[in-house]
Amino acid sequence: MSLRKQGANKGATTAFLISTPESGVDSISITYALLDPIMTVARPVVAFVTATAAGIAENLFHDNKQSTEITPDLTCPIDGCCDGVNCSPDKHRKHHGFREKLLAGLRFAFTDLWNDLAGWFLLGLLLAGMITALIPDDVFSTYLGAGLPAMLLMLAVGIPLYICATASTPIAAALILKGVSPGAALVFLLVGPATNIASLTVLTGVLGKRAAAIYLATIAISAVFFGLIVDRIYAAFGLSAQAMVGQASEIIPFWVGVVGAVIILALSVKPLFRVIKARFSVDKKPKDLVQIQEKAERNPMFAAPADSADCGPT
Repeated sequence: MSLRKQGANKGATTAFLISTPESGVDSISITYALLDPIMTVARPVVAFVTATAAGIAENLFHDNKQSTEITPDLTCPIDGCCDGVNCSPDKHRKHHGFREKLLAGLRFAFTDLWNDLAGWFLLGLLLAGMITALIPDDVFSTYLGAGLPAMLLMLAVGIPLYICATASTPIAAALILKGVSPGAALVFLLVGPATNIASLTVLTGVLGKRAAAIYLATIAISAVFFGLIVDRIYAAFGLSAQAMVGQASEIIPFWVGVVGAVIILALSVKPLFRVIKARFSVDKKPKDLVQIQEKAERNPMFAAPADSADCGPT
C-alpha cells in the first residue's frame, strides 16, 4: 500500500507482493534446512518468474490513470539521524562506521525480524507435528499423492489460508513425508504466503478488482505449471522427495544443532510472550500504535505524537 501511494505502478506493486515472501533469506534458508536443495532453488526462482509475469500482465491490462509522483522514505535506518532530504548521501555515508551498521543489522535480525517470525514459526512447527503424528502415512499418498488433482487441492487449501512463508515450510515438509508430491508441496509454498482472504480484500481496494483477478490467476496458473515441472525433475533424476527431506541437518554437528535450538528458544521467549499477552489482553492497543511505541523506545525519530493514543492508528 505504501509503495502504491508513493507512485509505484500496479505491476511493480503486484510483483513486490508475490516475490517478497518467497525470496527472503529466511524463507530460502529454512527451505534448505527442512526440505532439500531442489526445492530451495525452485521456490525463489518460481516466485521470481511468477512475480515478473504478474507484473507485466498487470501493466499490460490496467488503465493508464495512475500517479507518477514518488516520495520515498530516505530516513536513516540505523538511528534516524537525518531525514535523507536535507542531507546528501555523500554526507550521510560518513555518519556511521562499519561497526555501527553491523550492530544495527544484528539488532534488526534478532529483534524486529525474529519478533515477526517467532509466532508464525511456532505455529508452523505445531501444525507440522500434528500432521506427522496424527495422520496415517497412507492417507495423502492414497487420496492426494501427485498430479494435477493434488495441486488443484493445494490451491483450494492454500489460497484462503493465512500463513507466512516461514510457517508454511515445516508444514510442506510434513506433507511430503506423508506422501504428497514435491510439486504439490511447492504449490502450497507459493500460494499460502502470497494469498489469503484478508490480503485479497485489501488488494482489491488498493489496486482494483481486475488487478486482484490478474494477481490471483497468475499465481494459481504459475504454481500449478511449475509444480508439474518440479515433479518431472524429481522423476527424471530418480529422486525421492521423502528421502531428501531434512537431510541438510546431517552436515551440521549434533552439538551445534542443540546450541542453535537453545539460542532460538531463548530469542523466542519474549516475542511469544508478547503474542500471547496481546491475544488475551483485555485492554488491547491498536497494533499500529504498539509498533510505533516499540520503535520509539529503540529510536527517538520514530516517536509518535503525544496525543496519538487518543487518535488511534494513522
